[in-house]
Amino acid sequence: MLVALGFLMVATFMYLILAKRATPVVGLILVPVAFGLVAGAGTDLGSMVLDGIESLAPTAALLFFAIIFFGIMIDVGLFDPLVRLILRLVRDDPARLVVGTAVLAMVVSLDGDGSTTFIITTSAMLPLYLKLRVSPVVLTVVAGLSNATMNIIPWGGPTVRAASALGLSPSEVFVPMIPSLIAGLVVVMLFSVHLGVMERRRIGKLVLTSEPILAAAGSTRTPTGSAGGDEPRTGGGSGDAGGGEVGEVGQLAGGLDPNRATLRPRLLPFNAGLTAVLLVVLGLDILPIPVLFMIAAGIALAVNFPRVADQSEAIARHSSSIVSVVAMVFAAAVLTGVFQGTGMVEEMALWLTGVIPDGLGPFLAVITGVLSIPFTFFMTNDAFYFGVLPVLTETAAQYGIEPVEMARASITGQPVHMQSPLVPAILLLVTLAGVSLADHHRKVLWRAALVSIVMLVVGVVLGQIPLG
Repeated sequence: MLVALGFLMVATFMYLILAKRATPVVGLILVPVAFGLVAGAGTDLGSMVLDGIESLAPTAALLFFAIIFFGIMIDVGLFDPLVRLILRLVRDDPARLVVGTAVLAMVVSLDGDGSTTFIITTSAMLPLYLKLRVSPVVLTVVAGLSNATMNIIPWGGPTVRAASALGLSPSEVFVPMIPSLIAGLVVVMLFSVHLGVMERRRIGKLVLTSEPILAAAGSTRTPTGSAGGDEPRTGGGSGDAGGGEVGEVGQLAGGLDPNRATLRPRLLPFNAGLTAVLLVVLGLDILPIPVLFMIAAGIALAVNFPRVADQSEAIARHSSSIVSVVAMVFAAAVLTGVFQGTGMVEEMALWLTGVIPDGLGPFLAVITGVLSIPFTFFMTNDAFYFGVLPVLTETAAQYGIEPVEMARASITGQPVHMQSPLVPAILLLVTLAGVSLADHHRKVLWRAALVSIVMLVVGVVLGQIPLG
């Protein structure tokens, strides 16, 4: 009963999102509430949801203050030199822009935090996408794939979870999988080249004008196209009645007008140093990440905007992005709470191990890699690595498959996992780019699945993951 309800709940949610019958916030709240009541949660539903909110509260705090911090850094001009460099390299070629997006996202992903990656990549690249009329969906696909593939680095999360769940060292799980990681990144680059060439053919080469990119905070945008999100938004409007809602980049960065009032050129060394120190301390894991971003955001506000009124205005500039993302995080807590509180996760894991025929036992490592693709999309990493993986590993041990081999196979599904609506970072990405989650999923899911399969195949070919 719980197994059927669990799968049906996920299927219902995905249908509503992909068919655009409900926003992610509405779907994440109402669908699990309905199925939780059917599962007999009753009045316990409230405590289940609160447990989910408690588990995701640090993530919400992280996103809240990360948006403020990096928003301030964009306001004061920290990333303007990077944007100008990329603009010179891209010139008038959409294909170069898309490939550059992939490279930038891969490099920034080395810090292990998806939210940081997407804030920096979107703030640097989205204005160029708007200027060249390239579809923002391409940006979310390329950035999402790049970060998701890099997510198997030990400090990214899943590798540590897999190792912890099985009592292993993260290095013995990750290091042998480096060839698989490289192969996955190569596939992502090939997708980037293909998407870039397709955009070049669609819109041709455009000559950039000398006008500032998204010069006004009131720059307008139109929603992504009705034909699967392929139509690009029009950038650089003047905010007239023909526009629509205010562009997120305008709100996030105050635009990239080289003459905007929020620029602090004299404080550039300080802001660069503060950002560098923040990233270094993040890697050292001295303090919880949400606490670090709280402290960094407070320092950035106090130094760059000494006046109280300016501090309030700086926070208000990014309020739209903050509300959208944090709302989806807390809504996702409802789904997570119901999944775990009703016991659906445990029952689905037991059912899964029960339906695998004995004859397939020697292939459990490969089966785990394949299952990690859909299961980590529908479950949180914690639920999969601490709930499902140990059960599969215990069964695999009967066939001589080592726990470390199961752990390696289990992380190959991360390119798909990172596109899940349960992952706050991907919600942040589509919000900042102004792309619907449905349009993003239509273009990214099959590509992400292919990247995962390539990583799994490479691991099997090189003997890091046993085949039988």
